[in-house]
Amino acid sequence: MASRYWVVSLPVHNSASTLWNNLQDQISKHSFDTPLYRFNIPNLRVGTLDSLLALSDDLLKSNAFIEGVSHKIRRQIEELERVSGLETNALTVDGVPVDSYLTRFVWDEAKYPTMSPLREIVDGIHTQVAKIEDDLKVRVSEYNNVRGQLNAINRKQSGSLAVRDLSNLVKPEDIITSEHLVTLLAIVPKYSQKDWLSSYETLTSYVVPRSSKKLYEDNEYALFTVTLFGRVADNFRTSARERGFQVRDFEYSPEAQENRKQELEKLVQDQDNLRSSLLQWCYASYGEVFSSWMHFCAVRVFAESILRYGLPPSFLACVLAPSVKGEKKVRTILEGLCDSANSTYWKTEDEGGAMAGLGGDAEAHPYVSFTINIA
Repeated sequence: MASRYWVVSLPVHNSASTLWNNLQDQISKHSFDTPLYRFNIPNLRVGTLDSLLALSDDLLKSNAFIEGVSHKIRRQIEELERVSGLETNALTVDGVPVDSYLTRFVWDEAKYPTMSPLREIVDGIHTQVAKIEDDLKVRVSEYNNVRGQLNAINRKQSGSLAVRDLSNLVKPEDIITSEHLVTLLAIVPKYSQKDWLSSYETLTSYVVPRSSKKLYEDNEYALFTVTLFGRVADNFRTSARERGFQVRDFEYSPEAQENRKQELEKLVQDQDNLRSSLLQWCYASYGEVFSSWMHFCAVRVFAESILRYGLPPSFLACVLAPSVKGEKKVRTILEGLCDSANSTYWKTEDEGGAMAGLGGDAEAHPYVSFTINIA
């Protein structure tokens, strides 16, 4: 599948079928590896020249916006598929692959009546795509909020012993709590464990001898228990801090631990559900935006062709996907099928063209042409 297409329209002087046959012959002779398709545009309502000129000014901006939204949804799909471990699915419009939808484009009369003014069609498409973009922001924000909560919990459970949640490292039998005795949890630098074991009993009075037990060790710290009389706990904390040992505040609560476990399970379930529904929504919305974009492109080709070639509408619209190497050759073929007297007027500055350097679409050619990037 190509990711970059040209949508072009050529002026018809005799008949569209003759021009189409000439174009096919030229492409097959000089650039046979360039896919070529008719881009079928219905007879749309022209309106006044003033309305076409006003519309033309907005078409570029609207196209950039719609294209941007389609790429935003595509990137979101790619990220969701990656984190879900799914294979990349071909994106579709109502079950039709997007490249086929473009190259076999058929105008949806029911959705966009051809008798509607062009401005009404364009504004309708813009409004619809803007609504989808707003919906995307809300859905992504909701998903990222749950993901952020989950990441914060995971960081607490997997970070350094100095900051992480200790509840899943401590068992009920590790904690002694009585009328007089308490068990404290000390965070000891990994390379100071010998110092701790030789000194904890003397950091204050009333420490239970041989009561310290190592529960866990990570790359930086070790987690030790120590049992002592409750009335000297504050003195022990102070002395431990002076020796470089951190006593963590901790209260063993099976209920709190169970609540945290259930909260974590709920967040995991919520994240999975939100990710799945967001992915399905993105698949459907991408198809909707892409379809709207192609109808917008059809309006753009029609409006620009009228402004370029005049009335009545007489032009051939087509879609090409030239390789980078074949671009220059295809441009030459397209130019050769236009009015040669008009061609030099549209050449680039290097080629001495009168229209070079003017504002507007960067693709200045003697025929209507713009690029569609679908990836």
